[in-house]
Amino acid sequence: MKPVYTLTPDETFEEFKTRREGLSDQEATQRLAQYGKNKLTEEKKKSLIAKFFDQFKDMMVIVLLVASVVSAMLAIMEGKYEDLIESGLILLIVVINAIVGVVQESKAEASMEALKNLNKPFAKVLRGGVVSKIKSEDIVPGDVVILEAGDVVPADIRLFESASLKVEEAALTGESVPAEKSVESITNEAAPLGDRSNMCHGTGIIQFGRGQGVVVATGMSTEVGKIAGMLNESENEQTPLQAQLSKTAKTLSILVLAIATVIFAATIIRGLIEDTLGSAMITAAFMTAVAIAVAAIPEGLPAVVTIVLAIGVRRMSEKKAIVRNLPAVETLGCCEIICSDKTGTLTLNKMTVKKLFVLNDGIQKTGEEKKGDDFYTLLRCMSVCNDTRREGDKLLGDPTETALVAYADELSYDSAPYTRLDEIPFDSVRKLMSTINLVDGRTVAHIKGAPDILLDKCAYVLVNGEIREITNIDREQILNANASMASGALRILGAAIKMDHLQKSEIESDMIFVGLVGMIDPPRAEVKDAVVKCRRAGMKPIMITGDHAATAEAIAREIGILTEDGIIMTGAELDKLSDEEMTANLARFCVFARVSPENKVRIVKAYQADGKKVAMTGDGVNDAPSIKSADIGIGMGITGTDVSKGASDVVLADDNFATIITAVEEGRKVYSNIKKAVQYLLSANIAEVLCLFIATLFLNVNFLTPVMILWVNLVTDSLPALALGMEKVDRDVMNQPPRKTGVGLLSGKTGRDIIIQGMLQTVLIMTSFCIGKYVLFPGTDTAMTMAFITLCVVQLFHSYNMRFPDRSLFSENPFGNKALNVSFIICATLLFLVLLLPGVGAVLFDAASPNELGWQGWLTAIVLSIGIVPLTELQKLISKLVKTRVSPSKSELH
Repeated sequence: MKPVYTLTPDETFEEFKTRREGLSDQEATQRLAQYGKNKLTEEKKKSLIAKFFDQFKDMMVIVLLVASVVSAMLAIMEGKYEDLIESGLILLIVVINAIVGVVQESKAEASMEALKNLNKPFAKVLRGGVVSKIKSEDIVPGDVVILEAGDVVPADIRLFESASLKVEEAALTGESVPAEKSVESITNEAAPLGDRSNMCHGTGIIQFGRGQGVVVATGMSTEVGKIAGMLNESENEQTPLQAQLSKTAKTLSILVLAIATVIFAATIIRGLIEDTLGSAMITAAFMTAVAIAVAAIPEGLPAVVTIVLAIGVRRMSEKKAIVRNLPAVETLGCCEIICSDKTGTLTLNKMTVKKLFVLNDGIQKTGEEKKGDDFYTLLRCMSVCNDTRREGDKLLGDPTETALVAYADELSYDSAPYTRLDEIPFDSVRKLMSTINLVDGRTVAHIKGAPDILLDKCAYVLVNGEIREITNIDREQILNANASMASGALRILGAAIKMDHLQKSEIESDMIFVGLVGMIDPPRAEVKDAVVKCRRAGMKPIMITGDHAATAEAIAREIGILTEDGIIMTGAELDKLSDEEMTANLARFCVFARVSPENKVRIVKAYQADGKKVAMTGDGVNDAPSIKSADIGIGMGITGTDVSKGASDVVLADDNFATIITAVEEGRKVYSNIKKAVQYLLSANIAEVLCLFIATLFLNVNFLTPVMILWVNLVTDSLPALALGMEKVDRDVMNQPPRKTGVGLLSGKTGRDIIIQGMLQTVLIMTSFCIGKYVLFPGTDTAMTMAFITLCVVQLFHSYNMRFPDRSLFSENPFGNKALNVSFIICATLLFLVLLLPGVGAVLFDAASPNELGWQGWLTAIVLSIGIVPLTELQKLISKLVKTRVSPSKSELH
């Protein structure tokens, strides 16, 4: 079947087996059974239980759960119920993280709910020649629908009758002015959505006029339905941070299993060799393996990441960026491409007068001083030949007409009192509107419309307040002015008057030409600077719009998106490109115009296939699929539809493109701080694992218990890690290119630093243990408590080292992070309380009493803990010197 917009009205009736009087009730009932309800199908929703159990698929979580369950079973079998504390703590952490994950899953459901509620519940149809008001969901293909001003289009309709019909379709096409509709067939079978002038699409709003048409698609077959289907098909991919944390979890899990297996096997082999193997030894070996699992996995990391992201969310909300999806905060930081819708995002979504033309003064910009009778006659035409209504301070009506009145208001122009006597409304054939008005006791006709048509009907011209016959030179000057304005993508209207022969049949002939008015939906004032900041931060801004190429080019050039060698591509041209041709030109594409929702998704996916992280902004229904497909979807809070907001990760409360740059800065800061927290936590875990490994395999002694390690991971480490998440942003963070998402958290310098700093901590902890075991308290388990104190306190001091991973702690005020200072005091106080209060340390950790430890034990542990600061400073210095030698300065290279 040919596209329905290429058919004539009679061919449409024949194709859909209907007629101008509409279907009979019996036919409508049969078709409702055949095609189904005119509503969108819903994506099957997961139950809360399914969502909850989905959270337990992570490898790290599985290892923890197995260790927790097995240790609990052993504790019950041996009657050591106090050992259930450690199993309970692990289980509690896992369950809390699962609950947090369930709460986050709502994006797709919100998008579909918004789409489902877009259609107006009732519509007027002809059934057997009788007008009936029925539910929109009961409309079927072949129904004849009556459309009037204020109606929401209930389905996709091919018009066969149109009287000055204008439809607001910005949500679907991106055009900022209502589309004029006609009934003529369209010859181009590949016509974009915005060029199908004989079609009205579901969710469109009738702004002016009336019409009738045949329903050609309902439900999921409509253009909105196709968008809904694309939303369902779009998969929620992992964010860069989620992917890196998942990769880290797998690495750690494999490491845990390997080390735990080696230690368990080594202990069993030693028992066999020494002939001491028994159930007690097997249990002890297993508990050591459990301790290794607990030590290697940073139990507090998921909670720390979630809270640091939540802090970022709060900060961004204060700056007008509302985050709907927590990991999106960090994804912004690695964004490389920002695909932005034009209308309402880069522009004001408000038609504005920019230039005027009268013969005596030529083209003038709106900011220039205006004077003379001709100019005021032009202002009067704009204000009088106009159907704009006032409601308080608001101007209601066609955006083009409200722009004319708004400009007159801006100049405080107060036209003389007038009365409208008669009018000839605008229609798409004449392309003119005329009003007959009584002004200062004189009857005058005011006419506005398409400049070329209006000029052809003018016999006279107004120059310096005088009326004379129009000459060929005048016409050439007017046409040149029209061409000049059109080259800037302005929407141009001509204005004329007539004071004689004012019968309606004669008004639009032998008119007096007055002037031209050029309008455009202008860019937001702050966008130009935001584009400059985008490029400085290593990001490429791209305009994607459903509007015409000339309009898109003018705006893109003005705000700096279109570069000298940049390419402007229309949707029709894009459809002809192969994937290979598109990929070859990705670097040069700057503007995509007249695109469909499918085009937008293809553009986003093309950049993603090229290894780029893509942000997509938009406000219309037509933007929703691409917003959801992008790595970071950004909706508009004021002008945005519920659908686009429902599909997005971030919503801009002020619709300000510049807010995106602020959000990117916050995203880079969040990632930097999470990276510091991860480095801090994992270096501690490595120290714990190495200490257990050495103590078990080489010293064959009791070392840290699982509860001690949980205390370090959940209490001593977590609060400082959270405090690191509150570090201030680096001054030059927006002068650096986006980080590459393929680089793992543990790769490169960060991975080396984690291992080296973990080893440095191990040296200090084992030194403390050996001094206690073989010098201060031989023959007792007091050394284990000394090692525990050293492990805790060394972490507290090391948190300060992590404020500046790549430079000296003393390059700035070491105590500049107030949250870190408070966390240090809290963690140190809690540690001293549980160890100094009688009986508490013994019950929780099987720790030595204060008397057993003595001042020597405390002093040794604390002094060794402080040693992590100078040792890390030395490590940073060596790393810097090595980097300098490997990467000589530019001057040395030349």
